[in-house]
Amino acid sequence: MSTSVVRTYTCALGEVFHEPGENGVIQEDFVMVHNESTENYLETILVLSSKLPVVRSVDIANELGFKKPSISIAMKNLKEKEYITISDAGFISLTESGRDIAEKTLERHEFFSSWLESLGVDSSTASSDACKIEHVLSEQSFNAIRDFVKRNG
Repeated sequence: MSTSVVRTYTCALGEVFHEPGENGVIQEDFVMVHNESTENYLETILVLSSKLPVVRSVDIANELGFKKPSISIAMKNLKEKEYITISDAGFISLTESGRDIAEKTLERHEFFSSWLESLGVDSSTASSDACKIEHVLSEQSFNAIRDFVKRNG
């Protein structure tokens, strides 16, 4: 069985759009859908894992300003989707697929924050706007913008 990561978006008009995985095809046999919330949690776990020796639900709750019960539900969902593992001691680690999503999301965030700052946007606004933009662009559009900015400064 092949897998493909597909992002699903719903626009204001209620239309649903699917972005195909890297091979350009939505595989019918098994599709893993992730959304902005999933990306945010995985990105947060990635960032925390670079700062802390271990990541726990309470660390994620503190970082995002959410209540621990909300985080527990989210972690259960991420575990079911096999994006994270949780040790018996409650330590959270990204799986390979979770790390891949987190790294791509973080790359987008860092790119857009930096680019917006280079355009004169203050760092707080740039980071906030990057957090919104990073989730809505297709991989194709992101790559095109990134490549254009690299070529043209």
